[in-house]
Amino acid sequence: MGLLTPDPGLVFWSALTFGLLVFILKRYAWKPILHAVKSREETIEYALAAAKKAKAEVEDLNATKVQIMNDAKAERDTLIKAARELKQSMLDDAKSKAQDEADKIIASARVQIEREKNEAILQLKEKVAEFSVDIAGKLLEEELESTDKQKAIIDKYLQEVNFN
Repeated sequence: MGLLTPDPGLVFWSALTFGLLVFILKRYAWKPILHAVKSREETIEYALAAAKKAKAEVEDLNATKVQIMNDAKAERDTLIKAARELKQSMLDDAKSKAQDEADKIIASARVQIEREKNEAILQLKEKVAEFSVDIAGKLLEEELESTDKQKAIIDKYLQEVNFN
């Protein structure tokens, strides 16, 4: 049981040593320890304030980033719309030019067809005139008395004529 009940001398010397230690700590170490704790507390507060400031800056940067991305999307949409309008305009111009060219070609073809038709009619008239002269020559060669006989001969020669 000697271990459970302390000796009064031991208690005295332990209390005296503890008091002396507290006095020495208070006299020499307490202020530097408090100063170190206070300095550490200020450092922690400064770090917390810097972290809050950094967090606010990050939030501002995120908001700015979102705004920039929205602006970029709007600009992209505007550019795409302008490109589509330009494409449609170019297609419309190309269609218009193609239609104009087709109209010119058709008009030119019509003019040429009309010219060739007129030439064919002219050639046909020349052939008819030649045939008429031939028929008249043949009529004059034969001495005819009646107009009925002349008409019959003219009809006969016209049937013989090949227009090809």
